[in-house]
Amino acid sequence: MTHAALAVLPPAILLMGPTASGKSALALAIAQRFPVEIISVDSAQVYRGMDVGTAKPAAAERATVPHHLIDIIDPDQNYSAARFRSEAMRLMGQICGRGRMPLLAGGTMLYFKALREGLSNLPQADLAVRAAIEAEAGEKGWSALHAELARVDAPTAARLKPGDAQRIQRALEVFRVTGKPLSALQGARVPAEAQYRYIALALVPAERALLHRRIERRFEAMLAAGLVEELALLRKKYALAPGLPSMRCVGYRQAWEHLEGAYSRATLRERGIYATRQLAKRQLTWLRAMNEPRQLDCYAPELGDRVLRHIEEQTRRH
Repeated sequence: MTHAALAVLPPAILLMGPTASGKSALALAIAQRFPVEIISVDSAQVYRGMDVGTAKPAAAERATVPHHLIDIIDPDQNYSAARFRSEAMRLMGQICGRGRMPLLAGGTMLYFKALREGLSNLPQADLAVRAAIEAEAGEKGWSALHAELARVDAPTAARLKPGDAQRIQRALEVFRVTGKPLSALQGARVPAEAQYRYIALALVPAERALLHRRIERRFEAMLAAGLVEELALLRKKYALAPGLPSMRCVGYRQAWEHLEGAYSRATLRERGIYATRQLAKRQLTWLRAMNEPRQLDCYAPELGDRVLRHIEEQTRRH
């Protein structure tokens, strides 16, 4: 698209970053300066009742500016990148129709990719096939299923660790449903038509050690706020299982194993912090692969001012 054609499109802010990088606080600061509505780009915050472990904005914060795509499904349901894209595009149109600007903030990089680049032509989830794969994993272990994936889809298996249950399951599901490897189908991406002029911002720590300390403090705060107790109540209310996407969320997976007696609360703390650091590492890998976002040190003292100035320049320039 030419610069002139892009200039007439309505602006939308994309605020990306790893967990514990301060996205929510910065989004609220942006909302104080610009007429925005916030769309959550978070695959965990969509679940009702999962509040402590997803770092959802507090009720008081959500009252100051409209938030969308938070608390929209129960934790025994599934949510997909395709559904996110559809709902986000609908909301963005409504927000612009109200004379406001969409601000999409979160750390689920796959959702940002789906929003901007479109989606691969992949089949819908097949619950029967998924259940069969889950049962096989219970008998053989995920390492054996990873080896099976390597035989039918070597490129996908090569980028997945043997313990990456969710992605191994999806890749095998796609192959069993379509007879084609996921790696081949992902190339058949349905292109996304440009409808917005994105102001993309990426919060990246200049010092990884600062992010790690923030992650440690935040997970400890979640435990103190009742993460384990929250999960125990959810297990009574819903028919949950460890293989559900909601229960694979970082923090909840470790809390589930703790409730099952797999390890102590002290070990839960260690494993939760480690898993969160690994999540942040994956998020930063996504961000490094993106050339366009303006990268900013998320812990710089002048971060807020720099972001507000940049948005002002980008919206005034057009």
